[in-house]
Amino acid sequence: MNTLNSIFILVLAFLTVFMEASFGTFRRLLGVQPDLLPGLMVYASLSAGIPTVSLLAVFGGLWFDSLSANPLGVSILPLFVIGAGVRQFSHLILRNQSYAQLVLGFGASGFAPLLTLIILFSCGAEPIIGLGFVWQWLVMTLLGGLLVPIYFRLFDKVYRTLGYERIAETSFRHDREIKRGRK
Repeated sequence: MNTLNSIFILVLAFLTVFMEASFGTFRRLLGVQPDLLPGLMVYASLSAGIPTVSLLAVFGGLWFDSLSANPLGVSILPLFVIGAGVRQFSHLILRNQSYAQLVLGFGASGFAPLLTLIILFSCGAEPIIGLGFVWQWLVMTLLGGLLVPIYFRLFDKVYRTLGYERIAETSFRHDREIKRGRK
C-alpha cells in the first residue's frame, strides 16, 4: 500500500495546486490565496517515507511555483524542510490525535511562507511586506492548519474503501476446550 499511498498523495498535491490556481473564491473574499501544500506535507511525512516526502516537495513545489508569481523552485526547500522535520520526530508525534494534527498544520502553514520569504530576499527579489502580509500570513496559517485533520480523515476513508485489512490466521480456535489433568 506504500506505492498506492505515494500516488494518492501526489495526485492530491496536483489537484490541490490546480484548485488553488483555478478557483479564486478565497482570494476574492479574504484577499488571500491559501497554500495547502504544507498541510499535505505534514500528512505525507507522518504517513509515508522520505522518498514520498521528497517527491512531494519537488513536484508540489514546482507545480505551485509554476502557477504563482514565485521564481521556479523557491517552494521546494520550505516544503522539504517541513517534511524532513516532521519525519525526523514522527516517532514522538501522536499521529491520530486531532490536536497534534492541528498544531503541526498551523506550524507548517505558518513556517512555509516565512522561509519562502527569506529565500526570496536572499535571491535579491523585493516582495511587498506590510500589514497586508501579516493578514495574509495569519489567514494562510489558519486555513492550512485546519485542513490537516481533513487530510487525515480523507485518506483514512480512501484507504478503508480501497484497501483491505489483513487477517491474522492462527491454528488456535477460540471455541475449543482444553482439558488438563490425567483424564
